[in-house]
Amino acid sequence: MGKIIAITNQKGGVGKTTTAINLAASMALNELKVLLVDCDPQGNSTSGVGVAKDNLKYSCYDVLCQGIPANDAIIPTNFEGLFLLPADKNLVAANIDLVDLEEREFRLRDALAAVKNDYQYILIDCPPALDLLNLNSLVAADSIIVPIQCEFFALEGVSQLIDTIQRIREGFQHDLPIEGVLLTMYDDRTNLTRQVANDLRDFFGKQVFETVIPRSVRLAEAPSFGKPVIAYDVRSKGAESYIKLAKEIIANEQAARSASRIG
Repeated sequence: MGKIIAITNQKGGVGKTTTAINLAASMALNELKVLLVDCDPQGNSTSGVGVAKDNLKYSCYDVLCQGIPANDAIIPTNFEGLFLLPADKNLVAANIDLVDLEEREFRLRDALAAVKNDYQYILIDCPPALDLLNLNSLVAADSIIVPIQCEFFALEGVSQLIDTIQRIREGFQHDLPIEGVLLTMYDDRTNLTRQVANDLRDFFGKQVFETVIPRSVRLAEAPSFGKPVIAYDVRSKGAESYIKLAKEIIANEQAARSASRIG
């Protein structure tokens, strides 16, 4: 059975979409079948893997609001093993259109349940807001990854995110563990970066991934070519970091399964 991981932070500009695209591609590089779900109305994960948003038959909006089966909207990408549930401009209206629908918070969870066994991992790129799209993403997820930029305001919004997670756990009886906290835009040449990283490791402890994502021109350039960084420049530090992150997550999952069997 596949594992659904939501990549979320209510603060924008922290590398959330960059992580969604490049982690998904790096997992596919490990010969896994991966589904990337673009639940952000900006649709950057869709264009970031080279899919044109104006040419889609169905999108995430149709799945959430029109009851279209997820399998009908999922499309292959140019990267072996990586599939996409895309977003288009219609997703902007989803927060309004979802309001009057039954089971509105569970629409994505129910849609993905039908395809969950088809993939080893399903990664959801969440919008940077606390709205019905984000709520659908978190309710659908088995765990979350929280990208946090190593900058002065890094901890701003973290308490709000923790509060949101706790409300979902209590309000929906949905265990939502943190898969990991990911330090992004990391520049170890600066005292500020090192201090913020230390503060985050003190706050989150072992939940912080060992892998960090460096500041990288190649990571910033890759989306404009419609490519994950591993397809744009596989030797870049950004590509190496996301490949390492994928291996860390896969290894953690295997260790957890082994521990549960022994237990």
